[in-house]
Amino acid sequence: MSVDARGWPIRRRLALLAAVEAVLLVAALVAGGIALHSLTGARTRLLDVIAPQRLAAIQLSTALLNQESGVRGYQLGRQPAFLVPYTDGIRSQADAVTQLRQLGAAPGTRIGDDLEAVLRAARTWQAAAAPTIAPDAPPVTADQVERGRTLFVDVRRALDAQLDHLTGMRDAGRAELDAAGRFLNAMFVVVAALVLLLFAMLFFGLRQVVTRPILRLAGEVRRVADADVHSPVHGSGPREIAQLGADVEAMRQRILDEVAELEQAHALLDRRTQELDRRTQEAERSNVMLDRRTRELERSNADLEQFAYVASHDLQEPLRKVASFCQLLQRRYQGLLDERGEQYIEYAVDGAKRMQILINDLLAFSRVGRKPGEHVVADAGALADDAIANLEVALSLSGGKVSRGDLPEVRVEPALMTAVFQNLIGNALKFKGESPPEVRVTAERDGDEWVFSVVDNGIGIDAEYAERVFALFQRLHTRSAYPGTGIGLALCRRIVEYHGGRIWLDTEAVDTTFRFTLPAGEDPALEAPAHQDGVLA
Repeated sequence: MSVDARGWPIRRRLALLAAVEAVLLVAALVAGGIALHSLTGARTRLLDVIAPQRLAAIQLSTALLNQESGVRGYQLGRQPAFLVPYTDGIRSQADAVTQLRQLGAAPGTRIGDDLEAVLRAARTWQAAAAPTIAPDAPPVTADQVERGRTLFVDVRRALDAQLDHLTGMRDAGRAELDAAGRFLNAMFVVVAALVLLLFAMLFFGLRQVVTRPILRLAGEVRRVADADVHSPVHGSGPREIAQLGADVEAMRQRILDEVAELEQAHALLDRRTQELDRRTQEAERSNVMLDRRTRELERSNADLEQFAYVASHDLQEPLRKVASFCQLLQRRYQGLLDERGEQYIEYAVDGAKRMQILINDLLAFSRVGRKPGEHVVADAGALADDAIANLEVALSLSGGKVSRGDLPEVRVEPALMTAVFQNLIGNALKFKGESPPEVRVTAERDGDEWVFSVVDNGIGIDAEYAERVFALFQRLHTRSAYPGTGIGLALCRRIVEYHGGRIWLDTEAVDTTFRFTLPAGEDPALEAPAHQDGVLA
């Protein structure tokens, strides 16, 4: 041992080593904190700013495309209903612009300039389209159609430029996030290297002072363990190590008495450990397979929903054009064709209208749950009243009446739940018997949920079809007997299950009875009904 080594006590060496290592570790941790801050900033910008901006830009693009579809449909068919996509698109455009403004699309910024370019092109196109869709406007001319198409091409170019810029911003954000992640990983490696360096310095520093006497003692202990358990152990060197040798000798005496028992316990522990390892591996393999199948199923469901949405949405425009031109042919050549020719045109018009209704229903079906809206506490009685008001024409034509009991407040998406009431009550009015239809809507508490019932005195449904009626496109009657697409009850089931409930046909009830459940909240405000009984006829 050198003079320097003898002059420096172990405590002083350890203190100096700890100070140096602490400084290095603090520096590495500070750098790691900076890297973590950069990573957090890049992630926040990518997820909370760029991604919502891109989503709002896509919403703006969809709103403008819907406006263009509504204008073209109205120009061809001159039906007020064809302007619904245009008016809805105007509202969606305002919402998207507001959201982009809130997300930083201010004038002078790149995304703000892109938004202004889109709005200028959109206002130019809207100003040109406005005279053609006025209630008293003359039939649209070919020049007006061509001008509208040309102006909307400018709108599309501005939208494409906006999306390209947002995509570039998203890619840059991802690159920034990756760089911050790599820097943070490098800091972790540095910290780990410093920790390893600390252990190495401790090892070589203590080896000369402590390790060698301990190795000599360990050699004696190893000789006892490997060859002669009856050989005594004598510690040498510092007093602490000599005391340790005496303690080891005392332990040797006790070990002689416990060796057999320890060997048995060790063998038993090994067997149980091996069995536990085998079961753990099997469980891990099962979990991996289950996770993979779950991801595959989720991806398949998402692809199917996206396909249904895109197919339904993209079929609207060509179908609207077919229906519009068939109606134009029917009006222009009325009385000029023979009976069979007029019948063919009537069949085409009717088929196009039915297909359009079917696509709209399919589109509504595919939208449920894809873009969840806000769940709010709503008065189920008010929602039922809204549904009844929407069915005023059907109610008047059938001569029936609808009554409801006290309905509770529930946490739902009001528009979707109104659709459930409207479909169930509408079916009751449509599938009526010889006497005028009578419909009753009630609700009662059952544990942690509300059970709603819609009862009518109609033609009824056989028990064997109790499940089939909820399948998509399933009908029990011909279209000539009862109109419809066969999607209404399937949509009801999808909406109810989306809200955490279930729906079924009560086959044991005397009258036709549909029941569905909704979760009941713990809020006392949800326990009390909101209205008294009411009857609408």
